[in-house]
Amino acid sequence: MSFETLGRLLLVAGAVLLLVGALFFFLGRFGLERLPGDIVWRGGRTTVYVPLGLSIVLSLVLTIVLNLIFRR
Repeated sequence: MSFETLGRLLLVAGAVLLLVGALFFFLGRFGLERLPGDIVWRGGRTTVYVPLGLSIVLSLVLTIVLNLIFRR
């Protein structure tokens, strides 16, 4: 792998992280932290949050983005 290829890969990874970070930021601003399918269990002094809906959405988005990048 050449330095040019590695550089491009790092730039794309940084751009993807920037977009995901912006998505989280704006979802939090609009009160959409919890998506349908997320599981929240509260018992006593303990709260367990399992973000299944968010995991599915992130998986779909990353699959599409990575397929577009590496399909060439």
